[in-house]
Amino acid sequence: MPFPRVHLEEEHEMFRDQVRRYLRDNMAGKVAKWREQGHVDKEDFLAFGREGWLCLWADEAYGGLGIRDIRYDQVLQEETVRWTDSGFFHNAHSMLVGPYLDRFANDEQKSRFLPGAVSGETVMAIAMTEPDTGSDLAAIRTKAEDQGDHYLMNGSKTYISNGIIGDLFVVAAKTGEKRGEIGLFVVTSDMEGFSRGRHLKKMGLQAQDTAEIRFDNVRVPKENLLGEAGMGFAYMAECLAVERTMSAIGSLAHAQVAFDITLDFIKERTAFGQPVGTFQNTRFVMADLRARLDATQAWLDQCVMLANAEKLTPEDAAALKLVTSELQGEVVDAGLQFHGGAGYMDEYEISHMFRDARIARIYAGTSEIMKEIIGRGLGLGDPRR
Repeated sequence: MPFPRVHLEEEHEMFRDQVRRYLRDNMAGKVAKWREQGHVDKEDFLAFGREGWLCLWADEAYGGLGIRDIRYDQVLQEETVRWTDSGFFHNAHSMLVGPYLDRFANDEQKSRFLPGAVSGETVMAIAMTEPDTGSDLAAIRTKAEDQGDHYLMNGSKTYISNGIIGDLFVVAAKTGEKRGEIGLFVVTSDMEGFSRGRHLKKMGLQAQDTAEIRFDNVRVPKENLLGEAGMGFAYMAECLAVERTMSAIGSLAHAQVAFDITLDFIKERTAFGQPVGTFQNTRFVMADLRARLDATQAWLDQCVMLANAEKLTPEDAAALKLVTSELQGEVVDAGLQFHGGAGYMDEYEISHMFRDARIARIYAGTSEIMKEIIGRGLGLGDPRR
């Protein structure tokens, strides 16, 4: 059995039961449709909104519950992965995009944008990555020129999660000529000059929509600038610790489910007249993974508590994201191997999980970038920089 989760209290487990019942009874049967069409339906975000599960942190004045406890978001993500699909990116809406509005939007902006985000009527996405930049956000080319009463935005973004169904995008754009001089802007899909490009086909996460978006002389009102112009890079850095914590939560939840699926399978599958799970190699691999999953879960749970207290450092968040995403890859690979030929078939969930897991070592910062951050935290930065 998994190690006890001592950081969770009774109310968190009650919330888990509520979420589990709802997802099992109302959404688990939708996964095949999501994967076939390449996105979840807007109705699914609205359903989460009706339950009060979007932007849990939002104040009651905006329709939220005012719950600033990441443990609830952790439980919600764990049950989403277990009962539906990793591609249901409500987590990106609430905990990757939402914090930018929470931290940097003024009261007027919150009054305009948060009620729709809380209800699910407005699906949110973040637009940072560009075709030629990847992890180097300081090198983005999308530009927002100050035109007096508005900014004129031109450029393009790619690999945008919720890009097809999204209504509101927090966009990183250059506001000056200096490297890293970036502003964050709220752009809505109904603005003239905004357009969506390709609905990108991916190796995994078939239920999650990833798209290109373009800005062709988009007039962005001055009232849609978050915080100060030129401070976007600092704002993004401020939000990355929580973003990477949420990524780690998803990775480890995915790994835990893959382990459970595999354990059930190897108890039933036979070879040479005995269950596959009884062979020494299988037992040893599964025992090792069980121990590492439990150890990593305990560390992750502690990091969640640090994030709650706003004491999680960028280095710790990077280390957490690195370890959980790498472990996720190991677990799903072992799980597929122990499924044998069945693991290569689409009808078995481990096949989907194997493909879905690969992106975890890339998005929210690649494993290599995580190592750079950790290394620099140790005082081992490149002296040439």
